[in-house]
Amino acid sequence: MKSFLIDTARVAGARLLEFFDKGVDVSFKGTVDLVTEADRTVEELVVGQIRQQFPDHDVLGEETGALDRGSAQRWVIDPLDGTTNFAHGFPWFAVSIGFEVEGTVVLGVIYNPCSGEFFLAEQGAGATLNGRPLQVSATSRLDQSLLATGFPYDRKTSLVNNYDHFVNFQQAARACRRPGAASLDLACVAAGRFDGFWEMKLKPWDLAAGVLLVAEAGGEISDFDGLPMRLDRQECLASNGLIHREMQTVLAQGKRPSA
Repeated sequence: MKSFLIDTARVAGARLLEFFDKGVDVSFKGTVDLVTEADRTVEELVVGQIRQQFPDHDVLGEETGALDRGSAQRWVIDPLDGTTNFAHGFPWFAVSIGFEVEGTVVLGVIYNPCSGEFFLAEQGAGATLNGRPLQVSATSRLDQSLLATGFPYDRKTSLVNNYDHFVNFQQAARACRRPGAASLDLACVAAGRFDGFWEMKLKPWDLAAGVLLVAEAGGEISDFDGLPMRLDRQECLASNGLIHREMQTVLAQGKRPSA
């Protein structure tokens, strides 16, 4: 299973890089929600590989939606996380694939083909970057922390848009960044590059592989209240565990999406 996941992610990443090098046509799913030929083609590639190898498994993909066979095993796929970056020629994007058994993510891969960084996590076996074990940071104070976040696609129309949290964390932390790909933000928490990450209104395919990476690297994952993380929840808080409570205190001061 793990070797299949690794091989499939590498093939998908190589295909993304081909599209990135030649440029792609862009269309819109919403006012600011882009989709490209690369999103669709790479998801078809990944789903096709899964269907051939594991025809009875369920699949949840960003572009194809849910393919439900009633299985206890499910693949959760984001063929191109960071589509806006990709469409603008900014080389910060990834293919993200998680594998669930009975609702628990047990394997996850996040691969940025531009940088060649390949993040892998297996439940109970740790997390790695290009084969090197990962460990979250040891930063114990929020005011010394570097954080990451993102903003929802409805930010121009909804008052629950993360702007208030961003301002609050800019005041409370050392600095905040908004790179534009949630899966890679989570991978960077696992790698100790970011001390914490928060975001709202994400989808399961944004989170599946990343939350396992953080957990297996020794970090903490929850909703904004500190309750156990669910992929269908509208909130994600990830950290090295040492600043988690401080981050919850800051998040309690801003607007939150309904459950």
